[in-house]
Amino acid sequence: MNALILIAEDEPQICEILDAYLTREGFRTVRAGDGRAALDLHLALKPDLILLDVTMPRLDGWEVLAEIRRRGDTPVIMITALDQDIDRLQGLRIGADDYVVKPFNPVEVVARTKAVLRRAGRSSAGGMLRVDCVAIDLDGHMVKVEVDGTAQPLPVTLTEFRLLAHMARTPTKAFTRSELVDACLPGSDALERTVDSHISNLRKKLDVAGAPGMLSGVRGIGYRLAAI
Repeated sequence: MNALILIAEDEPQICEILDAYLTREGFRTVRAGDGRAALDLHLALKPDLILLDVTMPRLDGWEVLAEIRRRGDTPVIMITALDQDIDRLQGLRIGADDYVVKPFNPVEVVARTKAVLRRAGRSSAGGMLRVDCVAIDLDGHMVKVEVDGTAQPLPVTLTEFRLLAHMARTPTKAFTRSELVDACLPGSDALERTVDSHISNLRKKLDVAGAPGMLSGVRGIGYRLAAI
């Protein structure tokens, strides 16, 4: 069954345009006109991706995105008139997978939707990666940390999962920020310093879970994932 896209947008004309272009490409769509409705539909229908406007009634896009991330790793593309770096960074920091500024070309939005869905499903060919006490299930899209014989799930966002899996494929390698952006956030116009935020969050989660020091910075280069 084709992917289901939730369009969370309070401007009917924009909704109709996105709906038409996505439907033409074979996607199924559902619409929400406010933040609360978006969360209700997300819970009920479990869409494959959300196109999320920032300025919406009842709950704004930032609040919706934060709740979506508390629930899981559904891919989210923010669509907004806010075009400052600080706004883009806020969205990516909360956990957005991409960021499109209005006015936009709907063909580009469809292309980005396809790209994010490809990245989200990229791990389906995968198997298992293991670096020391960290086990990454590429098929199940899960991460576990094994401490004293007990495996505990590690709650990670979609971007954090991509970063961790990519680095785990070549453990001990020092990755530059640009390498990580190209491999894990291609086509998203992500700023290199955005990687710092995702890595910082991931490192804190690993530290708390019992794998302190596993993800480290490499001065003048970027980051390395290595056995403790």
